[in-house]
Amino acid sequence: MPAEGAANVMIEAPRLEPRDLEGPGGVRVEVVSRTFAGRRGLVPALDGMTLRAEPGEIVAVVGPSGCGKTTLLELICGLQRPDSGEIESAPAALMPQRDLLLPWLGTLDNAGLALRVRGVSRSAARLQAAPWLERFGLAGFEKARPAELSGGMRQRVSFLRTLLAGKPVLALDEPFAALDAITRAEMQAWLGHVLETEPRTVVLVTHDVEEAVILADRVVVMSARPGKAVASIDVRLARPRRRTDPDVVALRERALEVLGVAA
Repeated sequence: MPAEGAANVMIEAPRLEPRDLEGPGGVRVEVVSRTFAGRRGLVPALDGMTLRAEPGEIVAVVGPSGCGKTTLLELICGLQRPDSGEIESAPAALMPQRDLLLPWLGTLDNAGLALRVRGVSRSAARLQAAPWLERFGLAGFEKARPAELSGGMRQRVSFLRTLLAGKPVLALDEPFAALDAITRAEMQAWLGHVLETEPRTVVLVTHDVEEAVILADRVVVMSARPGKAVASIDVRLARPRRRTDPDVVALRERALEVLGVAA
């Protein structure tokens, strides 16, 4: 059965970096367009998309399904190239929607996979990853395989793997979309805490407007496909933030109004 024991643990991230970062973070996406060739012809995903994230800033991106949000993250990470426009980004690590943990590896080895890809030996990767497991609420599950972990624990492993890549920019693609409402709320609080003590430049894609307001310094709202930014909403609120705070509710409603779904 999946373990649930660590789900309510508040995490304190380590004071030391997991690995030397590759320079200061920052992202600039300038009037970018991207079109794909499909069976029914050309499918435009992005058309004139513009976005900026300053070093250390958390920018959340919300928009309708299919508006090119995942494409945007892959462009930032260098996994795709734009058809037009310019992209400048510090080295970025992508955390995809699914955790993509290798089913035959334990927690410690899954977390250290990013280090192994960079040429670190298995023993050295384990030494670097091990101290983080306790701080991520995963102590005692070092050898547990993904099938033995709860959804929230799997996402923690996935995020730790992304963090250990040592990139100054984190591209998070709906990291909590597959979780139930209670676990998702816990993970949002957990991620906010980790990013306070282990800051990175973050571009967070989410369908949850409330999540965007709770976690981000700024919320960028995209149009329907082909996607482009239609609004940028500053979130100048102290952390931690509560869903019921009037300012949080007001910003959520503002973003929903831009999306055309306000009550």
